[in-house]
Amino acid sequence: MPARILIVEDEEPLTLLLRYNLESEGYAVENVGRGDDAETRLRESVPDLVILDWMLPGLSGIELCRRLRTRPETERLPVIMLTARGEETERVRGLSTGADDYVVKPFSVPELLARVRALLRRAKPEHVATLLRAGDIELDRETHRVHRAGREVHLGPTEFRLLEFLMQSPGRVFSREQLLDGVWGQDVYIDERTVDVHVGRLRKAINRGRQSDPIRTVRGAGYSFNEMFARSH
Repeated sequence: MPARILIVEDEEPLTLLLRYNLESEGYAVENVGRGDDAETRLRESVPDLVILDWMLPGLSGIELCRRLRTRPETERLPVIMLTARGEETERVRGLSTGADDYVVKPFSVPELLARVRALLRRAKPEHVATLLRAGDIELDRETHRVHRAGREVHLGPTEFRLLEFLMQSPGRVFSREQLLDGVWGQDVYIDERTVDVHVGRLRKAINRGRQSDPIRTVRGAGYSFNEMFARSH
């Protein structure tokens, strides 16, 4: 069963971005836009992790976090606080109220996903797969090593993140813009054609001889990890 994550955020574009990337990682995601609605939802059902905005209508995120820590059912619930407040005093206040982690907007999506995995690994280790397998390719998130048919594949950090991102959703076509947001982060401004360069490097590293290419180019759309390859071997 996938880990369940509740997003409590009133900015719809950010909510959609977070939901898209978390669901691409395989999580079951719900979202609410008000703090008081979130408190009601959390009394009905407790997820595995909450991503909580500081400033919310109805009830502030900081107050909701404080209340969660007073209830036995949610006192150990992992909470990541999102905020535009970057001052040290505000970070200390958020963590002192009970947040497990504190992320300042604007933030890197890959970094946030890494923080989600780290928190779940500590709180719910059964929900975080450290190994991704597709076809004859194996990717280890902890050691950052990749093997294909028993052969170690040496990848740079960007190519590793790109392969990890694609392997999480076999068959799903990602545009260059989506890959830039998911792999490089929303706050990085680089040309979309940079994606083509790194896909080329990734292909060169993982394909040897007559080995089939697991990365599919969809003309005019983008790239995907070949679903038929993922089911083979």
